[in-house]
Amino acid sequence: MNVRKFTANSSREALRMLRDALGADAVILSNRNVNGKVEIMAMADEAMQSIAPDSHIASAPASEASEIPAFQSEQRLFTPRQGGADQMLPGSSELQDMMSEIRSMRSMLESQLAELSWSATQKREPVKAGVLKEMLAAGLSASLSRFMITKLPEGETLESGIEWIKSVLARNLSTIDNENEILEKGGVYALVGPTGVGKTTTTAKLAARCVMRHGPSQLALITTDGYRIGGYEQLRIYGKILGVMVHAVKDESDLRIALSELKNKHTVLIDTVGVSQRDKMVTEQVAMLSGAEHGVKRLLCLNATSTGETLSEVVRAYQGTGLAGCILTKLDEAATIGGALDISIRQKLNLYYVASGQRVPEDLHVANKQYLIDRAFKLKRETAPFRYLDEELPLLMAGASVAARARQASREVSLG
Repeated sequence: MNVRKFTANSSREALRMLRDALGADAVILSNRNVNGKVEIMAMADEAMQSIAPDSHIASAPASEASEIPAFQSEQRLFTPRQGGADQMLPGSSELQDMMSEIRSMRSMLESQLAELSWSATQKREPVKAGVLKEMLAAGLSASLSRFMITKLPEGETLESGIEWIKSVLARNLSTIDNENEILEKGGVYALVGPTGVGKTTTTAKLAARCVMRHGPSQLALITTDGYRIGGYEQLRIYGKILGVMVHAVKDESDLRIALSELKNKHTVLIDTVGVSQRDKMVTEQVAMLSGAEHGVKRLLCLNATSTGETLSEVVRAYQGTGLAGCILTKLDEAATIGGALDISIRQKLNLYYVASGQRVPEDLHVANKQYLIDRAFKLKRETAPFRYLDEELPLLMAGASVAARARQASREVSLG
């Protein structure tokens, strides 16, 4: 099946091109105005009949067709043969099936063309292919890697190309300058995220830092984790060691009362119940924290061992309004961290801390963007089956949704 596209300054000229190429009985599939020009998509009559032999689709003879007006939005055109009273247009459902097949074929062709393009790029520009492999091995997404590779300056070596990539990533990764953002300013912070990302331990690490800076009297701890067995008890033990009382709340009303009673504290840390990003309770939790009316700032704990797809889901679920930033946890357990940095850049998250162990408070560090990016490229995949081979790159790039995702990446990443 062969769909042809004809572009000209006027519809009359486009029709002439169509007639010359496909004949007078060609079937016009769409007619639209693109950047001031007329674009017509059409098929030969024989090809259309092979798709829907019983639908009797045909077009008016191209030699007798009048000039077709151009439309701003795409319009599907199917016309019966001239003089055939018994000729019928296909049903609604038949047209939808037909157009679905055409769209599927177009997507397949675009994917194949992209694959061929990247195969040619590998041979023509081996440095770009080498830099691309390094980015993918570091855990960065195919779409972000593809966009940045297309912007890589000419004449770079593999080493200088990677350094250029690192510099762009560093400009786009947002971190706090120092921990005075929390320790000196104080306020109410709630650590949120799915189960098992280390919220309670991270809360204890932050609490210890606050106590060392201002003393135990200026800190209060709150937990909303009444579901997990031992959740409150774990934080209570940390609180006892630090000399800080732990308050347990069940709902928004309890939280509002507790925050009112603790309004004179310099810092209040809230350890929340872990909720899967696919659970509707996430929305309820965000609403509870937002409705507390005491300027609760949410810090999202992101598990560095999770895949980029999972982290993307987590951020979308927990983002809402009032998300101050994120903390990257379990850095010591992650084989690659590029995916976590990729998501932080795409979602423009302010990265506060990274946690890399269970020790309280030693294993919590202010995020250093240059260190994290260097670490991402050092912790690259070196072994099969997760290391991409040269012959796999074109297929991977073709699967990155070609132009659409590249355009999205360009809106998320600044090269300047």
